[in-house]
Amino acid sequence: MMSEPSKKTYRPWEHQRYRQEAHSPEAKLPEGDVVFFVLDTVSKLDLSRFYAFYEDETRGAPPFDPAMMVCLLLYAYCVGVFSSRKIAQACERNLAFIAIVGQERPDFRTISDFRKLHLDAFRDVFVHVLRVAGEAGMVKLGNVATDGTKLQGNASRHKAMSYGYMRKEADRLREDIEALVTRAYQQDAEDDAALGSRRGDELPAELARREARLTTIEAAMQRLEARAKADAEAERQQRAAAEAERQRRGTKRRGKAPTPVQETPDDKAQTNFTDPELQSMRTNNKGWDYCGNAQVSVDAAYQIIVACDVTAESNDKQQAAPMAQWTMAHLGQAGIMRPTDATGAVQKIPATYDSGYDSEAAAMAVEQGGFEPYMATGRQRHHAPEPEVPEPPVTATDRMAAKVQTPEGCALYARRKVIVEPVFGQIKEARGFRRFLLRGLDNIRGEWRLVCLTHNLLKLWRYACAPITV
Repeated sequence: MMSEPSKKTYRPWEHQRYRQEAHSPEAKLPEGDVVFFVLDTVSKLDLSRFYAFYEDETRGAPPFDPAMMVCLLLYAYCVGVFSSRKIAQACERNLAFIAIVGQERPDFRTISDFRKLHLDAFRDVFVHVLRVAGEAGMVKLGNVATDGTKLQGNASRHKAMSYGYMRKEADRLREDIEALVTRAYQQDAEDDAALGSRRGDELPAELARREARLTTIEAAMQRLEARAKADAEAERQQRAAAEAERQRRGTKRRGKAPTPVQETPDDKAQTNFTDPELQSMRTNNKGWDYCGNAQVSVDAAYQIIVACDVTAESNDKQQAAPMAQWTMAHLGQAGIMRPTDATGAVQKIPATYDSGYDSEAAAMAVEQGGFEPYMATGRQRHHAPEPEVPEPPVTATDRMAAKVQTPEGCALYARRKVIVEPVFGQIKEARGFRRFLLRGLDNIRGEWRLVCLTHNLLKLWRYACAPITV
């Protein structure tokens, strides 16, 4: 039985006509949409580095316009679409993506290859966007906060092996190879007797597979051994610096004497075969995974990222100096002047760091780089008495502790967490970038630069160009 017609009236739905209509992105998308801002921005960029790659290539079909590909990647990262396959799919179904590519829709392999080929060229785009932010008055340099976050790499924990297990596996493979070679010689002798001068079989597949695996394991063992030697040298330098500090203060060593520095890897030390450059790091969920330590330096005024980098070291102590150098380099390239006082003298830029960056070497390097660092020298418990600071402060660490305890220093440092930490939330939560798609430390750095570049683009759009609604 047919149901009785409803007495309620509805708006007409003519899906047969809708599916045949031509939709104009400019007519359908909101005025001031971020896609139009990206289109206008890319038209003003100097993309000569992107075009130079294709100038001497005459083979094959004409490539996609690099300006279109740059615009596509920038917009995709702005809206949280990072996979090349999802970007290609959006070019067929999403009106904003169609506004960029039109009918010339690149496939996912073209998008992926373009991103890999031009990761370093996006450094120029990062500087250009930073220059635009500076010209718009969005970079004040009143407080530059630096911090890091762990982002999962494109490497599986199941494709890793410890140094102790590698040694056992290498010994087993050598025994298997020796047995297979012996068996092959015996087979060759039997074949020669039966076939004479005729051709016999090629190298056994099992032997080739074991030799390839042995080569891979030996290379991984060499990486761990080199890393262990580097860590041993760093440990020696750290102990020497600590001993020099004790002698300066006139204090004695407490507790047992330290154990000798070991230059050989521990049996539990691991490396990954998928992405050997990454190390296993502790994550926020108290677990362990192969991650990159993504660093950013953020200006306080509008949360503009002025420098970014990725390191394979889980500890932040060694990252303060490189990030200060990158910050100064980017500010110089972008033409952003350092603050001056009433007399016109150039001032140091206030910079805030959490306790993870605290070290004598880091404080001295940041000071020499043109910054006035405010670095937490330890975790302060609630209602705990303030630690005593020697008068007058002698070392950079002493000066740091004294500055952070002053009312001005305390107020400046208190702003750190509301400057840099929300940036990670905007990148990881709002846009959903929680793991790297590329492999290799250089590629990961380029991918992180692309993420930070689009973060600045979104800040420019929201604070300077987004429509105001009442």
